[in-house]
Amino acid sequence: MTTVSVRRLLDLLAEGASGERLAHVAVGAPELDGAVEVALRIRQTLTEHRRREAELTALFDTARDLSKLRDLDEVLSSIVRRARQLLGVDLSYLSLNDELAGTTYMRVTDGSVSSLLPNLRIGHGEGLGGLVAQTAHPYSSADYLADPRFAHTGPIDAAVSAERMVGILGVPLSLGTKVIGVLFAADRARREFTASEVALLSSLADHAAIAIDNAQLLAETRRANETISGHNAAMRRAEDAHDRLMELVLRGGDLVEVATEVASVLGVGIAGGIALFDDGGGELAAVGSTPPLPPVEAVASSRSSGRAVRAGEDWVCSVVAGQELLGSLVLTGRPSLEDADRRLFERAGVVAALLLLLRRSVAAAEDEVRGELLADLLTAPDRNPAGLLARGRRLGIDLDAPHAVLIASCDGVSRRRLAMACTRYATLVGLHADQVVLLVDGPASLAPKLATELSAAVDAPVTVGGAGPASGPVALAAAAAEAGRCVRALLALGRAGSGAALPELGFVGQLIGDRTDLAGYVRSVLGPVLDYDERRGTDLVGTLYAYFDSGGNLTRAKDRLHVHVNTVVQRLERISSLLGGDWQAPERALEVQVALRLYRLGG
Repeated sequence: MTTVSVRRLLDLLAEGASGERLAHVAVGAPELDGAVEVALRIRQTLTEHRRREAELTALFDTARDLSKLRDLDEVLSSIVRRARQLLGVDLSYLSLNDELAGTTYMRVTDGSVSSLLPNLRIGHGEGLGGLVAQTAHPYSSADYLADPRFAHTGPIDAAVSAERMVGILGVPLSLGTKVIGVLFAADRARREFTASEVALLSSLADHAAIAIDNAQLLAETRRANETISGHNAAMRRAEDAHDRLMELVLRGGDLVEVATEVASVLGVGIAGGIALFDDGGGELAAVGSTPPLPPVEAVASSRSSGRAVRAGEDWVCSVVAGQELLGSLVLTGRPSLEDADRRLFERAGVVAALLLLLRRSVAAAEDEVRGELLADLLTAPDRNPAGLLARGRRLGIDLDAPHAVLIASCDGVSRRRLAMACTRYATLVGLHADQVVLLVDGPASLAPKLATELSAAVDAPVTVGGAGPASGPVALAAAAAEAGRCVRALLALGRAGSGAALPELGFVGQLIGDRTDLAGYVRSVLGPVLDYDERRGTDLVGTLYAYFDSGGNLTRAKDRLHVHVNTVVQRLERISSLLGGDWQAPERALEVQVALRLYRLGG
């Protein structure tokens, strides 16, 4: 080996000569083969160092550029653009994870030529990207569509085909142990990604994850500052509205004034309005275009949540005092309500509840006077009829006009609460002899309807008996006594929660009085037949109904029962063996028919 040849090799290395020129030095000088081999290794090392230095410089520049960005979209666009430049690929793209959906979705692309890739959403574990998002490890493929290692799906393969991607590399965007997305680099030709390229893209992904996190934190901080500023303004506005509403209450403002003030505070336009309804749907006050009656389910939802709720294009807020529903507020013309306005609307519901309670207190004092009138009317109607009529006129009640008398009964609910629920139905309501008594401008046949509505109002079965109409103190007192007997009959029959007037009970109404063990009476007369039906699954009771309803005619009875006449005869023989042969005698037959009627009325 000559010194000149060695010097020549060193000069070529210093010039950065190609491997071919270095190998040419050994031509004709076999003794230089070892030196050339060393020189080639030195050249490869220098090349690798220069490449690594360029990558580090690029990464440094990338980190510096990313640190200057504040907008998340700018950060993401810069990341994919740098990835495409550093790896020299045809396109690059970035996805972010949706933890709730368990997917990763495309957020930004660079070099894309189709509309499928930007709109692609990949489930965790699906395809190359879904596997990276799931495992937090990088994956690459020289030819993705032909690679069986990945779970191919139609949407992913369609997007890959549309972009004509072949070689794909994906690395995780990680913050600690949490994967927030995937960074991709792809070529439109077959490409084996080297370990150094995987490391380079991973390093860029690490910088990118930090930049994304910083941008998101900055965005959250800005939103928090805006929220705080908006909250402060909303608080000042709410305090002002509260002061104005409370001033109305303290100076004796009515419900219409409150509704007007709320409409003004909320900026309800010409097309909108606000209305207050009572718990039964009656309108108490309205401003602007009259809102519709609120849906029952919307009022119930607002009551259970304590918040105003949407009902189509309107807003509904329940008006409550403790657990009691007093009514509801309805707002129209504001399809959307910001949190501050929503709280103002809810505060209006509180003020409305306060006014309704004040009105109730005034009404309670008046009810006391009415209650005294009712007590005197039912206790001693003939003592001073003229005085009773005069007291009624002072309260706006004409006791000489026809009134039905209804009595409401409910176990488990205070009589005062039940009386309050009855006020909207009656001319006069009061408590007498542990009963809630109503004078109603209408027929006694209102009893079933009233029982249903009162049961819903107090969430318990309310039984209502009715009598009348009657005019004058004496006749009204007698009607009240009859209504009381009707209530006792309904309860004895096990029909709690229903309503009726005494004539509607037919023959059973004649039994009202001391006999209250109606079930025992039915059992004493029909017991053997009832027991037989229960044991055998037969319907001998039905045969008895048909027999008596047919006037004892077997032909008509068999037509009613849709059986052969011999079957009717056999059943009647069985009944005779159970009740005794004299059950068809007039006296026994009457008892049987009465028991059957009681059994049917009792359900």
